[in-house]
Amino acid sequence: MNSTNSARVESRHGLLLIMIAAVLWGTVGITTKFIYGLAATNPLSIGLLRLVLSLPVLFAVCWVTQKKRMFRVAGRDLLLMLLVGMMTAVYQVCYFSAIERTGVAVATLVTLCTAPVMVAVISVFVTRQRPSAYVLLSLVGALAGTALLVGFQENAVGNGTDKSGIILALGSALGYALVTLITRKLAGCYHPFQTIAISFGFGAIILFVFASAQGIVLDYPPMGWSLLLYLGAIPTALAYVLFIAGMRYTTATVASISTLLEPLVATILAWLIFDERFSPMGFIGVVLLSGSLALLYMGGTTKVRKLAGAG
Repeated sequence: MNSTNSARVESRHGLLLIMIAAVLWGTVGITTKFIYGLAATNPLSIGLLRLVLSLPVLFAVCWVTQKKRMFRVAGRDLLLMLLVGMMTAVYQVCYFSAIERTGVAVATLVTLCTAPVMVAVISVFVTRQRPSAYVLLSLVGALAGTALLVGFQENAVGNGTDKSGIILALGSALGYALVTLITRKLAGCYHPFQTIAISFGFGAIILFVFASAQGIVLDYPPMGWSLLLYLGAIPTALAYVLFIAGMRYTTATVASISTLLEPLVATILAWLIFDERFSPMGFIGVVLLSGSLALLYMGGTTKVRKLAGAG
């Protein structure tokens, strides 16, 4: 009985850390849109600077907490951290590009609302278990809700540009889903700062190679650099450490669903600051997405409780 209660307390603590991270991530889209308004920049430059500016904080704290242990990583796990860095680079660039084409609200909702379903489906293939009814229902509902949301956006721009933005947002969701699954595997083996510092170091190197070919934009006004510093320190360094720390106590599927606070925060901020709105059918899509993901959450939570009880 005590072990069950302890597992539930740890699970709730983990979910709280993940939700705090999601709230911080919810400010990324708005911050990025402000940066686009301040300088003639591009997604590769923003993605690169976001990671680069997070690294001094991550490595400094990692050294203080881990000392020489921060470099003790098994070869196989180092490859997984490299993969996390690659996927982080991919999903950031896709996300920032989607914001340019569709706006903050749609880019964030499509990315974050489809990612949990992708995590659930990929998890099924990895564990070789047949999809349960709630996973299938959630998948259908999420896809239908996304279609309504995207098809009935009030401030939609040209169809071609809009479609490319949606494809980029879905690409971002896939990258985010893979990062969630891999970091869940690493969470119990390494300190959160260690995993994030090494993974983001790889990601920064990868982005530097591609951004150099396009041209790295470094010409920002003081406010632009302030916003970039904020991106690196708060919704990157701090938020990702909280996320990985929380994932020690929950499953990848439940963790990805908990991050749905991010699109809620981003949508509210986009509505208040940039007046990004949806038509009534678009709001129906949001409700359908929310209901589908609530179903997925209940199923995932039930599974966690059963596992806790079995311990």
